[in-house]
Amino acid sequence: MSIMNLSEIKKAHFVGIGGIGVSAIARLLLLQGKSVTGSDRASSPVTAMLKKLGAKINFGHNENNLEDDTDTVIYTIAVDDTNPEFAKAKKLGLKMFSYPEVLGAISREKYTIAVSGTHGKTTTTAMTGKILIDTDKDPTIIVGSLMKGPMSNLVVGESNLFVVEACEYRRSFLNLSPRIVVITNIDNDHLDYYRDLEDIKSAFAELVGKLGPKDYLVCNKSDERLRGIVANAKCIIVDYSQNKLAEELKLKVVGAHNVENAKAALSVAEILEIDEASAAKALEGFSGTWRRFEFKGETKGGAMVYDDYAHHPTEIRATLEGARNFFKDKKIFVAFQPHLYSRTKLLLDDFAKSFDDVDVVLVPEIYAAREPVDPSINSEMLVAEIKKNNPGKEIIYMRFLEDIAKYLENNCDANSVIVTMGAGDISGVSDRLISNK
Repeated sequence: MSIMNLSEIKKAHFVGIGGIGVSAIARLLLLQGKSVTGSDRASSPVTAMLKKLGAKINFGHNENNLEDDTDTVIYTIAVDDTNPEFAKAKKLGLKMFSYPEVLGAISREKYTIAVSGTHGKTTTTAMTGKILIDTDKDPTIIVGSLMKGPMSNLVVGESNLFVVEACEYRRSFLNLSPRIVVITNIDNDHLDYYRDLEDIKSAFAELVGKLGPKDYLVCNKSDERLRGIVANAKCIIVDYSQNKLAEELKLKVVGAHNVENAKAALSVAEILEIDEASAAKALEGFSGTWRRFEFKGETKGGAMVYDDYAHHPTEIRATLEGARNFFKDKKIFVAFQPHLYSRTKLLLDDFAKSFDDVDVVLVPEIYAAREPVDPSINSEMLVAEIKKNNPGKEIIYMRFLEDIAKYLENNCDANSVIVTMGAGDISGVSDRLISNK
């Protein structure tokens, strides 16, 4: 296999360029003056920003998207061998690297802070990044969302510090060479790849196994699911749950889960010997990231509209509990789009118990993403299960997003809060609601 060296690239083609991770690498190469082409299924705010920077992007996958003078192909791990651009690049013998392999190449050259965990890693990565930026540490940051402020998933710094969101899907994070590993938590997810929770834990254990005696693991030592990992770690353990400063901060982001994220970020700052007061000030100025309970605006009728990426039961419960605690007397409407047949099927009971803190739940059809249709599961089944756990509440199946938008426009007023939620294209509903004012 070829050794990844970004400096040798002259023209790169990205398969899945609109992906929030892959796009960060495309942005990095554009900023370095490289020629960038790419393809994706559909346009998005991410592809629009890349086009402004000079990327040539085609929508739909076709082998002709791969131009003759391309020397390197970088692809999302969601792509398989049947993708025509992937297949052509392989046939031509071009240098080919997955997104995790590129992150690994960057990581080898820097002091890497890898922020991992089933939930909260995006926000914790962005929080850590903001502390380092605000305290003039000049880090490079790659995060799985758009950070407020730069409105980018990439910050290029001149120092040796690299803060990166470390994804466990297909054990991607094992490409990294970390010096600090943050584990926010471990939960059942990506069960289209992992066998079970023990298999997931084994991946995190392998990541921690890369740390040496002078490196650091930042985690909640009392978390039962991390017990074996902590016991076998050969590095220095920092227990973020003991950081009480985060509980005193006036955070702009709502929810107890964000206090835990702040604890982890502050623990990283402590390792890096950053002044505690300066780190706290940076976190109090943190206003979240794109699609993490992001305030989008108000509807014509005065309802407040939020958009959130939550697509796992634990994330949904935490976000909606935070919303209910913040908006105690308002009527909360949630438009939740299930993501993946496998996830919906395997976690059906957990999803059904995730909406106790809201008043109305609207569910469109499952967003299939990378999966073929599975006739054994659908959104109507999910709605039936949610109803069992929430008798008397309005739990409504609406196949099309347009119908959900119309319903919310007609039924929500100034006493309402709307949350669009999911990892698919549900955020388009929130965009429509605020644009039709």
